[in-house]
Amino acid sequence: MPCTWPWGFAAVLPLSVPVVEPERHRLWVEHGTELCVIVSLMGAGLALNRPVGGRTWAGPWRLVGVSLPLTIAAMVGVAALLLEWPLAPALLLAAVLSPTDPVLAAEVRVGEPTDAEDDEDEVRFALTAEAGLNDGLAFPFVLAALAIATAGQEPGAGWIGDWFVVDVLARTAVGVTVGVVTGWLLGRMFFRARPSSLRLSEHMEGFVALGATFLAYGAAELLHGYGFLAVFVTACTIRAAERSHGYHKVLHEFTEQIERLLTVFLLFLLGGYLVVYGLPSLTWQGALVGLLLVLLVRPVAGWVGLLGADTGSRERLVTAVFGIRGIGSLYYLAYALGHSDQLTGHAKQLWSVVAFTVLLSVFLHGAAATPVIRHLDRLRRSASPPP
Repeated sequence: MPCTWPWGFAAVLPLSVPVVEPERHRLWVEHGTELCVIVSLMGAGLALNRPVGGRTWAGPWRLVGVSLPLTIAAMVGVAALLLEWPLAPALLLAAVLSPTDPVLAAEVRVGEPTDAEDDEDEVRFALTAEAGLNDGLAFPFVLAALAIATAGQEPGAGWIGDWFVVDVLARTAVGVTVGVVTGWLLGRMFFRARPSSLRLSEHMEGFVALGATFLAYGAAELLHGYGFLAVFVTACTIRAAERSHGYHKVLHEFTEQIERLLTVFLLFLLGGYLVVYGLPSLTWQGALVGLLLVLLVRPVAGWVGLLGADTGSRERLVTAVFGIRGIGSLYYLAYALGHSDQLTGHAKQLWSVVAFTVLLSVFLHGAAATPVIRHLDRLRRSASPPP
């Protein structure tokens, strides 16, 4: 992987540390973060045991259908006011920072595939399912920013119809359809293939999860659908094929190990970038944008989205606050800057603000996740009637 080796780290560490410059090495950043995201989506979908439905998934639907657009709209206003950016870069910043990424704080996501009640309480379930869904559903807003940038700083409304039909409806439908079909076929192959020697679940090989991930993602991308959404739907469909089978745990453990390795590596490079390039380029206005998102915009949007949901006030507050920003934001930004020359003038500021926001989210949410979730678990157990 190409990188620079600044000696400025010698004051902190005995050895120089590789530092990636996202503007120069954008393609490496895009594909590295892309791989991490799709692997984490497969693991998230395999962990969820709750059947998909309107009522059973009410929390995630509200977070994606209400909180996600509210977050994007609010952040467009924040970027326009504080950074004085035109609509296209402001919308891009809002879109790339909107997806939730609970992989960076393990306590706020559903654990390994089990039937244990504590593993799929409403907070863990809602955040895990939200991350799986909005890692794909934030894409239309990224594409909207690219369309506005291409149309110019004063775009007309002509692009909206094509964007809504193609980027919102058609590409989402393709992603979901590919996910359902791929998951159904793989579920048959895993658990019901005849003869039994072809039944992959009998061999208990975890690396098959990577094959399923790449198959779903590649098929959706070839058909111009949302690959992130297809991978998550594939994983949920595989889990639904045989919910109690132990093979799900094997697949999940394999994806989790790969995911952790990729995440640690990417966060290591992110830290190097922040010290050498990101933080020196960050203005106080950009830092304030990140602070407002993590401490105000997401909590308020999450709370509003969950109003009327069948959850307690404590669970609603924790779900709203723990909208963790992470690797997905880095991927979306790298993707967008590779598909629009009109946005390159804001690239340095975009990278610094997004990287700082991810750092802030990892630090605050990562430190608070364990005590907060354990406190909720204790309250839930104490409120439960004895067996």
